[in-house]
Amino acid sequence: MEENFKMVAKTLFGFEELLSKELTQLGAQDIKAGVRNVAFSGDKGFMYKANLGLRTAVKILKPIHTFTVSSEQDLYDKIYAMDWSQYLKPTGTLAVDATIHSDLFTHSLYIAQKTKDAIVDKFRDTTGKRPNVDLKFPDLKINVHIDRRQCTISLDSSGDSLHKRGYKMATNIAPINEVLAAGLIMLSGWDGQTDFMDPMCGSGTMLIEAAMIACNIPPNLMRKEFAFERWQDWDVELFEKIEESLLGKTRDFHHKIIGYDKAPSAVSKAKDNVKNAQLEDFIEVKHEDFFKTQKGGDEKLHMVFNPPYGERLNIDMQEFYASIGDTLKQNYPGTDAWFITSNLDALKHVGLRPSRKIHLFNAKLEARLVKYVMYEGSKKGKYMK
Repeated sequence: MEENFKMVAKTLFGFEELLSKELTQLGAQDIKAGVRNVAFSGDKGFMYKANLGLRTAVKILKPIHTFTVSSEQDLYDKIYAMDWSQYLKPTGTLAVDATIHSDLFTHSLYIAQKTKDAIVDKFRDTTGKRPNVDLKFPDLKINVHIDRRQCTISLDSSGDSLHKRGYKMATNIAPINEVLAAGLIMLSGWDGQTDFMDPMCGSGTMLIEAAMIACNIPPNLMRKEFAFERWQDWDVELFEKIEESLLGKTRDFHHKIIGYDKAPSAVSKAKDNVKNAQLEDFIEVKHEDFFKTQKGGDEKLHMVFNPPYGERLNIDMQEFYASIGDTLKQNYPGTDAWFITSNLDALKHVGLRPSRKIHLFNAKLEARLVKYVMYEGSKKGKYMK
């Protein structure tokens, strides 16, 4: 039996609860939510499963050593004292990144450099050979986290951020991050039991994430590589078994996922990405201006979108957000509409009262995810709830 060990899944602000729930459903133990991260326990197979199956995780770290640190020399000495031979060959390659929350240390690049020096010097002193740095495809990616005087050294099991799912070949100006898109859809409570629409779909991220949620498809199946595949204890048979068990849990989806965009280039990119994700059976992308559309049929519709904001496009924000409100009110009865915006002033111009507001960040911008409920049978839009 593989032994359990502690891991930390990093996430975006506001997604800690979602990630905890995902970890519970996957079968993690000792789950404890922090800020932008969730700690948990599991074995090696579970580490593979977490990387393949979590929608709202950005990274899965495996802490291997924690100690207090009083100076740069102290950091160097304690890292030098560790047994690195169990993780890396003397001729291997490594990369180090650091995050610092401390008045003692202020420069994360310098701390990363100091860590790398200690590891390389240890190998050179004990074997006569030294590992090289490879920032793109290292055999071992190491994360140093210093919080005040507490230092945690972790192995990064993911490598590239887990938002890089592998299906997105084409993007528009400012594509939404895949982890953010999945989290927004999950926060909106969509469960695949109604039609789904993104009326400003850009390169199709929201549509693809919605389809993967509806069909319970593991989000990172298409990734080219995880960092743990270069580890000394990499177990390809175990990985394939985990992959197979996750694929066995996919389910049918009997509704429609529809995307609109008024830019032909965005429609073409979205279609390419949907095809890359092999989800053409579930997603339809059309060249439409949302403000000139109306809902087809009486079925309930679930809408989640990311309207363009001032930094991206030269548009009249007041008019644009007023048009969103008018279109929803007049043309989309029986719709739960959710969208994220970083333009908090513009929300006042929607002309509808949101039934929910959730505080998030879109990249570094403070944002709100808002919900508007458009009831059936009223052109005036009874949007109170």
